[in-house]
Amino acid sequence: MKQDIHPQYFDDCKVNCACGNTFTTGATVPEIRVDVCNKCHPFFTGEMKFVDTLGKVEKFEQSRKKAQEVKATKQAVAKERIERKRPDSLREMLDLAKKQASS
Repeated sequence: MKQDIHPQYFDDCKVNCACGNTFTTGATVPEIRVDVCNKCHPFFTGEMKFVDTLGKVEKFEQSRKKAQEVKATKQAVAKERIERKRPDSLREMLDLAKKQASS
C-alpha cells in the first residue's frame, strides 16, 4: 500500500441526530450531524411525518394552489367565450334577439 494517501479513520465517530439520538460508528470524520435517524425516520416509526428541511413541501403546496387558481380562471374564460359566441346562422340570431327582447 502507498503511504500517506489514506484518510484518518475514527473508530468512535459520534453521530448526532436532530431528534436528539446519538450513537457511535466508524468514519473518516470525528463527528457527523444528521437530520433523520432510525429513531425518528417515518419508515421505522410508522408515523406520517414530513421530513422537509428546504421548504419543498410548502413550495409544492403553493404551486398546487396556484395551478387550481389558473384552472378556475381558464374555465371562467372558456365559459365567457361560449356565452359571447356569435350565432352561426340567421335563425340562431333571430332566436337570440327574441330571447333578449322577452327578458
